Amino acid sequence: MEFISSSLQSYVEQHSSSAPQLLKQLERETHQKILQPRMLSGFFQGRVLSMLSKLTQPNKILEIGTYTGYSALCLAEGLKEGGRIDTIDCDEELVDFQRKYFDESPFGKSIHQHLGDAKDIILSLNHTYDLVFIDADKSNYSLYFDLIVEKLNPGALLISDNVLWSGKVLASSEDEDTEALKLYNKKLNLDSRMETIMLPIRDGLTLSRKKG
Repeated sequence: MEFISSSLQSYVEQHSSSAPQLLKQLERETHQKILQPRMLSGFFQGRVLSMLSKLTQPNKILEIGTYTGYSALCLAEGLKEGGRIDTIDCDEELVDFQRKYFDESPFGKSIHQHLGDAKDIILSLNHTYDLVFIDADKSNYSLYFDLIVEKLNPGALLISDNVLWSGKVLASSEDEDTEALKLYNKKLNLDSRMETIMLPIRDGLTLSRKKG
């Protein structure tokens, strides 16, 4: 679903700062070799993530859903010196692909990959975070929020992807992911610990700030 025309989207991208060459290479190789390349954050959303990270200047970042590593590298651009990113994914076949690009970037030593069930991994992490990005299985968004909300530092930023789900959130549906996202969006907006704004960027991006 296109929220703005393709010509206007092109204009927006032409008037936004370009992505690093490594990310352009990663995007090309993802489309050439990896299934479901639509899952990639891509240029415009990647620049949004980069800008949000630079404005936040996080010391610790948690990403739930690594895919090929594009968004992790975008978020790393704002990481404080000596900071850390924990990124979680369940696809064993992508681990080496991710690591190759992480190590070619200036941030390789700061990015820590975790392979397995995100619920178990989140519970095992002993850090608190300044920025969290959720872009994983939609049916578990609410559970992920419950698991990470107490790990958010005061003032931390939570970014949730795909919250408009190609516009499906407007209709009644028996689809599990659609219903899960509708419940998550409502849950997040009503949580008194957070202040939230939903943005119609790409497939919907919600920014939530931990109060305090």
